[in-house]
Amino acid sequence: MKEQITYDTYDKVDIRIGTVISVKKNEKARKPSLVIEVDFGKEIGIKQSSAQITHYYNEENLKGKQVIAVCNFAEKNIAGVVSQVLVLGAIDKEGKVVLVHPSQEVENGLSIA
Repeated sequence: MKEQITYDTYDKVDIRIGTVISVKKNEKARKPSLVIEVDFGKEIGIKQSSAQITHYYNEENLKGKQVIAVCNFAEKNIAGVVSQVLVLGAIDKEGKVVLVHPSQEVENGLSIA
């Protein structure tokens, strides 16, 4: 388990739900990655991320899927892509990522409490 944090620390993390609107391969990445654009609604808008999620996901099964992401990290350049959000997922023993998503469709931009 990681270091214990306070509720005030957790409260600084802005976790939201958005819908994937585009997916393409990040050709410059050393490890197989996808560049995804996610619509987080009117308040946040469309943000992009480079994610190592190619074991289970591709353009066909990811486009239109709702995902959960941290929206207030500083931008990070990942193999030539400005990653603006961190899409959340569970990482199994083999390093494969299974995305976290709502059990039913909800409005883009909703906060995770």
